[in-house]
Amino acid sequence: MFGLFFFFLFTPGVSEFVCASSDLELSYTFCDSTAHAFMFNLTSCSVMNRYDWQAALTWIPRSDIHFLKIVFSVWYDGAKALVWRDLLCSGADDKYSVCGTLKGETLESAFDIKGSRMKFPKGNYSVVVQGFSDDSENNMVICLNFTMIVKQDAF
Repeated sequence: MFGLFFFFLFTPGVSEFVCASSDLELSYTFCDSTAHAFMFNLTSCSVMNRYDWQAALTWIPRSDIHFLKIVFSVWYDGAKALVWRDLLCSGADDKYSVCGTLKGETLESAFDIKGSRMKFPKGNYSVVVQGFSDDSENNMVICLNFTMIVKQDAF
């Protein structure tokens, strides 16, 4: 039974449900067709609570994480709205728990997503989150495509 559950959770191409409420739906798929050992959960699934969300991440990377650059690309109703890059791990004085994780190790992390300054208008959002093991953004270690449907305006 456990093996079937594990296979279902990490099957490539299958949309993974994160959460739903009266004002928000959130799910994700992987950008590639490779199976990933990855799970993402979100607590407090609402855009009306000022975006104080608690997230939990479980990931078994397929390569060592000494350098990790994250790129967020956000589309709103089909138009590119934002691109944001952040260097999480550089190999020196890294402050995030993902840094230093070795290939095959299980990374489990819980963190808060604070976004009270953001107001998402009603609509469909696509958020692509890419992780690269180099600064040139050539060696992708993970890519997720989040679908976020905001059902009502937060203002």
